[in-house]
Amino acid sequence: MSRELMWLTLTVILTGVMWIPYILDRIIVRGLMGAMANPSRNDKPQSAWAQRLYFAHTNAVENLVIFATLVLILDSLGHSTKSTAIACAVYFWARLAHALVYTMGVPVLRTLAFSVGFLAQVVLAIAVFGKL
Repeated sequence: MSRELMWLTLTVILTGVMWIPYILDRIIVRGLMGAMANPSRNDKPQSAWAQRLYFAHTNAVENLVIFATLVLILDSLGHSTKSTAIACAVYFWARLAHALVYTMGVPVLRTLAFSVGFLAQVVLAIAVFGKL
């Protein structure tokens, strides 16, 4: 497995487990049956941190589509460099930081973490065209 695919795998796992804490909060706030019921406008709101984690998770899923596609294109091209491996590692850590600071409600750091992840995607996109 390439380093890029390893970082993609770790990013998929991270994204795949991000929902667990906010669902646990939903169970605590609404009870087990309330958490399993269909959503309603009358539902008791979740904790603020859980709502922020939900939005961080949604953002992670949206960006995973781009990141995974770029990594898989690079893999299909057999293009793996130190720059692409570093970009993938940076993307993973930026997404982890984004989820944590978003959940904690730190707006400036949230935007910076997102931007770092975006720049890592830019590096991968440039690499697809063989410029890195």
